[in-house]
Amino acid sequence: MPESGKRAAIGPFTYVHRGRGGISVRNCVPDTHFRPEISGAERATVCGRRTSLGAVSTSEPAGRADAPQAGPALDRLPEDWDRALAVVAHPDDLEYGASAAVARWTAAGKDVRYVLATRGEAGIDSMPPEQCGPLRTAEQVAAAAAVGVSVVEFLDHPDGLVVNGIELRRDLAEAIRRHRPDVVIGSNFRDRWGESGPWNHVDHREVGRALPDAARDAANRWLFTDAGEPWAGVRWIAYASSPASTHGVDVTDHIDAGVASLVCHGTYIDNLGEGAFDPDAFLRDNCHQAGKTLGVQYGVTFELIPV
Repeated sequence: MPESGKRAAIGPFTYVHRGRGGISVRNCVPDTHFRPEISGAERATVCGRRTSLGAVSTSEPAGRADAPQAGPALDRLPEDWDRALAVVAHPDDLEYGASAAVARWTAAGKDVRYVLATRGEAGIDSMPPEQCGPLRTAEQVAAAAAVGVSVVEFLDHPDGLVVNGIELRRDLAEAIRRHRPDVVIGSNFRDRWGESGPWNHVDHREVGRALPDAARDAANRWLFTDAGEPWAGVRWIAYASSPASTHGVDVTDHIDAGVASLVCHGTYIDNLGEGAFDPDAFLRDNCHQAGKTLGVQYGVTFELIPV
C-alpha cells in the first residue's frame, strides 16, 4: 500500500493514508452510514508479532456490538468456481480484507494464486528500494502462506510508475494464460477510496483497469501470440475494497487468518509511525462493518464485473 490509503468495506471505514506530511490513520464516514464500532479486548499472536485490540466506545446496547444493523444489502459472491487468480499492484494490497476471503476459499479446497505487478519497493520513505523490495517480497510470500496460498509471482513493474498500456496488458494476459483461472480477484480501481476518501494510488487504478482488457486479450489467440495458449475461461473479476461494491463474502470463520496475513507485513506496518495503526483492530473493524451489509459478523465486499 505505498503512498496511498486503504479502504476495506462499504460504509464507514478507516484508511491508512500516506502523504507528504507522513503516514496517518483516518476515518471516513459517508453520510448514509453509521460510525464503525468495536468492543471488548483481545490479543493475538500472528506471524511472530503480538497485536492488540482495545475497547472502543459504541452506541449499541451492551452485548450487541457484533449484531448486524440491518438486513443484507449485498448479494453473496458466487463460489461455484475452482481456481482464482488474484492480481494486484503491491505487497499488502490483498491483506486489507480480501485475504480473509482467500482463507475461506482455500479452506474449502479452492486453488487461489497471486500475481503482483510490483514488489512495493518505493513504498517506505525511510528505506531505499533495493532494500525495501526484497523485504516486502518476503513478507508477501509469508502473508499468502498464512491464508493457504503457495503460488506468488511478481511481474516487476516499477512501483509507483505502473502504466495501463500494452506492456502491462501483455504481462497480465500471459499470467492469465499460464494460470488459467475461472475468476480473477483485484483491488479497488476507482479514482477514490469512497465518497470522501483520498485519491487512489495510481498503481491501483492502472492495474485494476487493465485487468478486464487483459482477460479479453488472454482469450484472443491473435494477440500476444508469444505469451502462451489462449484462455477464455475467466467469467468475472471481483474487485475488493471498491466503493461501488455489489457482492460480499462471509469471513466470520476466517477473520483470524486474515489478521495473520496482514500482520505479516511487519516492515510496512512498522513504518506507519507512532503506533497509529493496529492491524488487528483495523481489519476486524472494517470486516465487521462490511458484515452488516451481509447480515453476518465479519464480511468482505467486492465489486463484481463480468468479463
